[in-house]
Amino acid sequence: MAVCCGVSILIPERSWYSGNFMPKLIRLYITQVIFGFAIAAVFVGALLYWNVANLWHLVSNDPAGILAVGVLWFANGIVFSGVQFAIAIMRMAGRDEDGSGGKREPIALTLKPVPIPVETKRGR
Repeated sequence: MAVCCGVSILIPERSWYSGNFMPKLIRLYITQVIFGFAIAAVFVGALLYWNVANLWHLVSNDPAGILAVGVLWFANGIVFSGVQFAIAIMRMAGRDEDGSGGKREPIALTLKPVPIPVETKRGR
C-alpha cells in the first residue's frame, strides 16, 4: 500500500508490464476503444468514399485535408469508443427473474377539476 496526497492507494504485487496482470475491466475498456476507433475509421472512410457533403473534394484540395481527416477520425473514435464501452457494460447486467420492479398494471387516472378561490380587486 502506498500513500499519495494523504490517500492510501493499493498497488498490486506484480507490475502492469511484467506479466499477464491486467484487470478485466481495463482489458474490456481497451478492446472496446480499439473496436470504436476501427468503426470510426470505417465510418470516416465511408464518408469520404461516398463524398458526403462534398467532403472528399474539400479534403483532397486543401493542404490541411489530412489533418481534418485525422481530427474527424479521432473525434468519431472517441464517440464510438464510448458507445461501444457503454453497450458492453450494459450487456453485462443480469436479467431480473425475481418479479421485482413494480406492478405492470396500468394506473387508473381520474382527473377532476378543482375550483381554486381567487380574490380580485375591482377597479384599476
